[in-house]
Amino acid sequence: MALFTPIQTGKAVLHRYLDLEQPDDKIIAEYIWIDGSGENVRGKARTLEAGVKSPEELPWWNFDGSSTEQADTKNSDVYLKPVAIFRDPFRGGKNILVLCETYNHEKKPIPSNKRHTCAEVMKKAAAAVPWFGIEQEYTLLDRDGHPFGWPKNGYPGPQGPYYCGVGTTKVYGRDVKEAHYRACLYAGVKIAGSNAEVMPAQWEFQIGPCEGINMGDHLWMARFLLHRVAEEFGIVVSLDPKPMRGDWNGAGAHTNYSTEPMREKGGIGVINTAIQKMSKRHATHIAVYDAHDGADNVRRLTGHHETANINEFRHGVANRGASIRIPRHVEEDGCGYFEDRRPASNCDPYRVTEMIIRTTILDEVDH
Repeated sequence: MALFTPIQTGKAVLHRYLDLEQPDDKIIAEYIWIDGSGENVRGKARTLEAGVKSPEELPWWNFDGSSTEQADTKNSDVYLKPVAIFRDPFRGGKNILVLCETYNHEKKPIPSNKRHTCAEVMKKAAAAVPWFGIEQEYTLLDRDGHPFGWPKNGYPGPQGPYYCGVGTTKVYGRDVKEAHYRACLYAGVKIAGSNAEVMPAQWEFQIGPCEGINMGDHLWMARFLLHRVAEEFGIVVSLDPKPMRGDWNGAGAHTNYSTEPMREKGGIGVINTAIQKMSKRHATHIAVYDAHDGADNVRRLTGHHETANINEFRHGVANRGASIRIPRHVEEDGCGYFEDRRPASNCDPYRVTEMIIRTTILDEVDH
């Protein structure tokens, strides 16, 4: 693997220009989309008239899909349809970040556009008022692909002191985590919290609760912000579900889920019914719970390191070795939510939340 030579530009010099007065009638809009990998985000900027209030007011745009694994060279233009607007924490002012869906020349969603069908499914389930919260784990890497802060010719001490750790020998890369938290709050992303994880250089942030399609929108924007913030520090963000082999925890995107009946008194019965439905479609869910049709979770869901084996479906109260965990307080209260621990860190939240709705509310079954 070729090593990258560290290159740093002058951030102080950059801010001389970012601090320049911007015309009141102009904004910079960064159009952001998910590329053909289903894992990475792309973005490009344009100047627009100020005063935009909703995505519907924004013009569609296009890009070279042959350079993003989303189109053939002979028919390479892919359209960008704005679907959500956030504040831009990097440029500040009235500038915006624009999350987009991707469409082909016939204005039809392309295969990598998983948001389109998710939005349709969420509309069908709207009466149930589905809420989601996703715990996004990630790993910080140095430019050489080695975990940030780890000894270059060895390993840190065994897992144990790092989870929610404090201190120089316990956490690596806190500056990235803190900067990302503030960037999310500024942007309007529904970030709920963050913490250091079990493996050193591994962190987690939580997005939610979000209703319906907003879950995917806010998590994808949070991922974009994370990559951009880490870029400022010269650090790489990995969403690989098992970045280090051996006795090290993997990285997940544990998905907390509830409907209005689950949140009401006596909702534990509705929760248990939903879990039973999901138990009958375990393989179907696994197939959409990572970026490579289940192949990534083979490395992560081993039955060790706070996971259930990928070939088994188990649920339990306060059991982090289960496929689905019912929190202790939910059992005590008799209502609330449950946590699906199977989604991997590189999952597409649109696919995950859509599948959960299809199984638990639309009552889809495998034949």
